[in-house]
Amino acid sequence: QVQLVESGGGLVQAGGSLRLSCAASGRTFSSYAMGWFRQAPGKEREFVGYISWNGGRTSYADSVKGRFTISRDNAKTTLYLQMNSLKPEDTAVYYCAADPRFPTSVYNYWGQGTQVTVSS
Repeated sequence: QVQLVESGGGLVQAGGSLRLSCAASGRTFSSYAMGWFRQAPGKEREFVGYISWNGGRTSYADSVKGRFTISRDNAKTTLYLQMNSLKPEDTAVYYCAADPRFPTSVYNYWGQGTQVTVSS
């Protein structure tokens, strides 16, 4: 089992950058593929990106491709989401997740989320 805690959210102007972190407890972090999701007010949760257990493979939603980058440090049991060129439509609660059943939707473990607000 793994526990996930996101941090790094906040308020940023459009065009700015933020880096989210997801700290994982437990020795099994390095064996899990990981994902980032987000949920805006009144909308369903949506897939943002995915990274394989060793970081060798990543995939992104079209809406963030070229602007967001997922990375991980297995030695620090931490997942990252670097967000550049932020837009107001990126405003959402961002969640990290571990151990996917389906990489773009179903995961066994979830964090509590961190708020990202992008002002225009």
